[in-house]
Amino acid sequence: MSTTILPPGAEEMVIRLGAVSLPGLLSYPENPCGLVLFAHGSGSSRLSVRNNLVAAELRAGGLGTLLFDLLTDEESRFRTNVFDIPLLADRLLGASTWIRKFESDLPLGFFGASTGAAAALVAAATLGPDIRAVVSRGGRPDLAGDRLAAVRSPTLLIVGGRDGEVLELNRSAAARLVRCEHRLVVVPGATHLFEEPGTLESAADLAAEWFGVHVGPRRSAHPVRESSSHRDAGEVPETHPTSR
Repeated sequence: MSTTILPPGAEEMVIRLGAVSLPGLLSYPENPCGLVLFAHGSGSSRLSVRNNLVAAELRAGGLGTLLFDLLTDEESRFRTNVFDIPLLADRLLGASTWIRKFESDLPLGFFGASTGAAAALVAAATLGPDIRAVVSRGGRPDLAGDRLAAVRSPTLLIVGGRDGEVLELNRSAAARLVRCEHRLVVVPGATHLFEEPGTLESAADLAAEWFGVHVGPRRSAHPVRESSSHRDAGEVPETHPTSR
């Protein structure tokens, strides 16, 4: 049997949503200024190496993180559940309600990857002002459908420069985010999983800065690489003011 290696200071949690129990990892830096819930996609879990790297960067910036399984082991056996956005969004909403029992004051944000990005946006549209920001990495925000127009949380869409089809889907989704500030940022040289050297770190830095602005102050002493990424990509990220 393999042993789960937990991030420093992480607590193993069980999120009970009715008859469903979902394992999670809750981690805090000292004096957290906010909390980010992760919505995994494509059958990934709380043990995702990529999302845990991003979570570590967020904690370095002063944010707590909650990574949890959106599906039970039995549900994960069925591929269709990975694309069941209403189900995934409902689990994220349930986890948000659950964590509010313990953290009534900390500002919340959502981080979504792959299909989890659509779940994060649907949940954010439902919760409104309680979700201070959303970040999508290599996500499928287009799967949020009509709920995109109801999102008010500032939203950052991060896409790999070599992830052509998903980039076009993100551009289409960005055009439907008509009620919130949003940006689409391309990470040069990155494919869908951000496996290329330095690309995942760039995405994590971008996420940390976005959450730092909209959820809580970023405490990292080193500068982010956002500006160089924008120049290298040849893509100017547009910031869109909230429509009222």
